[in-house]
Amino acid sequence: MNVEKLSHINEQGRARMVDVSGKPVTRRTAVARSRIRMKRETMERIRQGRVSKGDVLAVAQVAGIMAAKKTADLIPMCHPVPLKSADIRFYEEGDEVLVVEAEVKTDNVTGVEMEALTAVSVAALTVYDMCKAIDREMVVSDTCLLSKTGGKSGDFVRREEK
Repeated sequence: MNVEKLSHINEQGRARMVDVSGKPVTRRTAVARSRIRMKRETMERIRQGRVSKGDVLAVAQVAGIMAAKKTADLIPMCHPVPLKSADIRFYEEGDEVLVVEAEVKTDNVTGVEMEALTAVSVAALTVYDMCKAIDREMVVSDTCLLSKTGGKSGDFVRREEK
């Protein structure tokens, strides 16, 4: 194993939190996405506000924002990052797929990719939790980073699959 190339591994080959103390503060953004495939009836009930646990999208939106703020508590090697903003958006792909997108921003020495990914993951899991009584066959999938800006590694934009 070449431990020199892995920033989260120390000289003994063990996990460590990366030293970011010498890095400059820059504007950092990240956008992530997750999809929830569900029955048409489930999507319709979400649209109509007919899910017994309440407003699915409102609760999932708050859960996603809370998750972004708590990422360092969940992912062991993540630095705590003071967020400037976190936004969760939902849109439909047909009648059976609900898409969750998160956009997170900060001015810091480290990026917010993990915060965006955590936000969409928890928002999607919240949709599952709120709808599982009517649809246990839902599938959460395709969680990925769509884009990021700032930092030493530069910008990234995912090329869409065909």
